[in-house]
Amino acid sequence: MQIKALSFSEKRDWLRLSRTPRVGPVAFRDLMTRYKTAKSAIEALPSIMRRKDSVVPPCEAIEAEMDQAEQLGVKILAACEADYPPYLRAVDPCPPLISVIGRTDILHKPCAAIVGSRNASAIGQRFARQIANELGEAGYTVISGLARGIDTSAHGGALVTGTAAVLGGGVDHIYPRQNTELYHAMAEKGALISESPIGYRATARDFPRRNRIISGLSLGVIVIEAAERSGTLITARYALEQNREVMAAPGSPLDPRTKGCNRLIQQGAALIENVEDIIACLENITPPQVMEPNGDYDQAEFDWDGAKADIDKARELITALLSPTPTSRDEIIRQSGFSTAIATAAMLEMELSGDALVEPDGRIALNPEI
Repeated sequence: MQIKALSFSEKRDWLRLSRTPRVGPVAFRDLMTRYKTAKSAIEALPSIMRRKDSVVPPCEAIEAEMDQAEQLGVKILAACEADYPPYLRAVDPCPPLISVIGRTDILHKPCAAIVGSRNASAIGQRFARQIANELGEAGYTVISGLARGIDTSAHGGALVTGTAAVLGGGVDHIYPRQNTELYHAMAEKGALISESPIGYRATARDFPRRNRIISGLSLGVIVIEAAERSGTLITARYALEQNREVMAAPGSPLDPRTKGCNRLIQQGAALIENVEDIIACLENITPPQVMEPNGDYDQAEFDWDGAKADIDKARELITALLSPTPTSRDEIIRQSGFSTAIATAAMLEMELSGDALVEPDGRIALNPEI
């Protein structure tokens, strides 16, 4: 992805496209790959969207959102812009746009995520606060999710040195309310981040997307107190998929809050007992990079109009291959027998029409409601 500044109208078009129903990060990426600009993608949507109930937000609505962001001191960053966090840009697909309140500079430092149980023990919260403080002093930005328990302790420990919270709702939505004071302190000294529109109130389905951003911002994820089935382990799974380090603090086998951590260690996560263990895991990691296309290389134009019949055939076959269980897109492409371009175009049309559902990590499933 080439790093470039966007004009007002270009950013408005990015927002219009990303705010269109059923245009998630995967669809946004594929549309930009195919049509090169958000404006061209918006113009093409009616021809590739089989359902007509999905309407691109009007310019006036998006400009009102941009004005509101400016009034609230919110920076809207597109993935191609220089201020966008470089580690997050390396995630495929990355959020096309994020909103940030506070400092963007701390997101360009080495980052480490600390996550764990909301119902954390006193010793777990103390440990989170201690290692967050020591990581901050060692030059790391601490990332977490502003939840109760471990998240709150991690943010508090790194408040002076620099910490960022990823929110499930809009960047202006304080949740939980008991962290109102911490939220305002982080707005002044740290950073608050969201990919949701201003004013949006999070639902349960938004937190896996938030967790994917937490891991995507970081070189590694540190897990302190996690039950065997918890949202914290979703963050650890995303970290593995993003080729980030996973570390876990061991706990008593009698405490259900640590069974998830112990299981991660059994599966190969690094066992950590102090900040030295964490730094030893992180200091030799090469930061993720995003390859920028060579300006001297002109990619051959694909004849999308001429491929329409093949895309329709691929849609039919891929529909038969999909199930309600999310499946890797690469696996679907391999089994379809079609080229990557044709299969990807078919899955894009299926996502936009609502025939398929796409997970934050790109896995695709048949929409059970169809």
